[in-house]
Amino acid sequence: MQFEQIRENIAKCKYNVELAKKRGGVITDVSLIGAIKTQSQELVAFLNDSRLLSDVGENRVQELIDKYQFGDNLNWHMIGQLQTNKVKYIADKVVLIHSLDREALADEIQKQAEKRDLLLDCLIEVNMGSEISKGGIEEQNLTKLLDYVENKDNIRLRGLMTVMPNLSDTDKLKSLYERFRRLYEDFSLKASSRHIIDTLSCGMSNDYEIAIEYGGATAVRLGRVIFGERNYNVTDKT
Repeated sequence: MQFEQIRENIAKCKYNVELAKKRGGVITDVSLIGAIKTQSQELVAFLNDSRLLSDVGENRVQELIDKYQFGDNLNWHMIGQLQTNKVKYIADKVVLIHSLDREALADEIQKQAEKRDLLLDCLIEVNMGSEISKGGIEEQNLTKLLDYVENKDNIRLRGLMTVMPNLSDTDKLKSLYERFRRLYEDFSLKASSRHIIDTLSCGMSNDYEIAIEYGGATAVRLGRVIFGERNYNVTDKT
């Protein structure tokens, strides 16, 4: 895909975001996070220099490390599942970890943040579709993990994240997003004042407009709709 096409895709996504906000009566800003899994270092450098996006997200720790030096103007997000033994590699590189989903991971994030004298912002990931293949805690376990994190002084919670099931039933998907929005609202009331609950990370290329309109998403993670299919070679520096 040519860089000029990426530029147009980003503009189109921003336009669609505004339409979805209007339909849903959403007044908060919505951040576009470019999901750059498998994308090239050259693409990262283009995003870094063009300033078309301020935020990018990686699913894999090794890819984040390999690309990080090419995106010094970018805010880096860890949006994929995170193994405890990999936290040390990204603790000082990311502005937000989207996939906190278990006590052992909270322990490691706390350990690495304290070692570096950092306050690490995190989202708790919730598995709204109860899919075994996906990460995230079950809805009923959210309060327990919140209570556990309250004792981790170097972790600051910013909200919730989810990866919704790929459903052909649009009404069911809308209902799930509405439920997730209510869960977030309840979560924001339970979290202590030391946290800043302002981020609802949900919605990807196939459903980001629904995520905004019905789920009240404040951050959407967009890959294919901006960059095309994965594993392409970018050749045009327009």
